[in-house]
Amino acid sequence: MAHCTKCGSELPDTAQFCQKCGQPQGVPPSNPGFRPPSPPYQPATAGLSENAAATLSYVLGWLTGIIFYLIDKRPYVRFHAAQSIVTFGGLHVIRLVLGMIFGVGWAFGPFGGYGAGHFAGFGLGLMLLGLIGLLSFVLWIVCMIKAYQGERFMVPIAGDIAANLAGH
Repeated sequence: MAHCTKCGSELPDTAQFCQKCGQPQGVPPSNPGFRPPSPPYQPATAGLSENAAATLSYVLGWLTGIIFYLIDKRPYVRFHAAQSIVTFGGLHVIRLVLGMIFGVGWAFGPFGGYGAGHFAGFGLGLMLLGLIGLLSFVLWIVCMIKAYQGERFMVPIAGDIAANLAGH
């Protein structure tokens, strides 16, 4: 005979609640030696498919590349995250340097004098920065589409560096 865990009243062995005080009772298993089979081990996943995670690693350029490189250990996602870091991080640095050289950086101000030579350099700088911006935009779209389609698209030069970085 079992007893209530709160008031100590006698209870039937299969009682779920005490008849006197209403306290819930733990029902012992009918066969203590029996254990239901456990499901096979499945590692926890982030909830995102590989394609979606690889695509998201490009969304904010090198910033989301770093985030996905650090949190996702799947090889396909790590490759695309590393490629995002190398490609768009490199293009970002190139744009900063060109902006400083030609005096069109948002935070650096113009270098050199304000003569006619400066304005010619300013125009060349704007043209180069615009060209790199267009290249970055097209490459960004292509990389996201290829990652979502499940292709391991490798950007020339940066793709090899990314493969080494991702451990492939």
